[in-house]
Amino acid sequence: MVTTLIVLGIILLLVVFVVAIYNRLVRARVRVDEAWAQIDTQLQRRHDLIPNLVETVKGYASHERETFEQVTAARARAISTTGPADLAEAENGLTQALGRLMAISENYPDLKADANFRQLQEELAHTENMVAGSRGHYNASVRAYDEQRQVFPSSVIAGMLNFEGREYFEVETLEVRAAPEVSFE
Repeated sequence: MVTTLIVLGIILLLVVFVVAIYNRLVRARVRVDEAWAQIDTQLQRRHDLIPNLVETVKGYASHERETFEQVTAARARAISTTGPADLAEAENGLTQALGRLMAISENYPDLKADANFRQLQEELAHTENMVAGSRGHYNASVRAYDEQRQVFPSSVIAGMLNFEGREYFEVETLEVRAAPEVSFE
């Protein structure tokens, strides 16, 4: 009878241990999903600002059609892309296209003085900062999740229950890593 109680106690402790590890892994995975949702929200805000910015610049520089088309195409690509790696690549292209659009604005003093354009620039710069912060939070969440997934004994439970690794959301080029230059003069 004592042996049976000891075996049952050991089994109960093992079950509690496995449940605790499982719950910790689930909480970490949920934090990653939450962080990704924050990135998605900020990118959506960025994508929503771009058509207004393009239309404002068009009013002053209508002959810059190729640049407008590049920005529009890059925005469409970024909106339709999913997954951190593919989205990071699409966002890199969008940031580069926006950089070209902002460079055009330097040639038009009236555009730079336009209150609507300045407000859009400020909102875009703020959104870029929010995206960077959200990206950092997401990557930290992925790191914490992956650490929990890979350390023993959690790695055994994670492997048995198919806890998949997550991709980091990384900016690839130095040009894109730099914050967009916004001038208010």
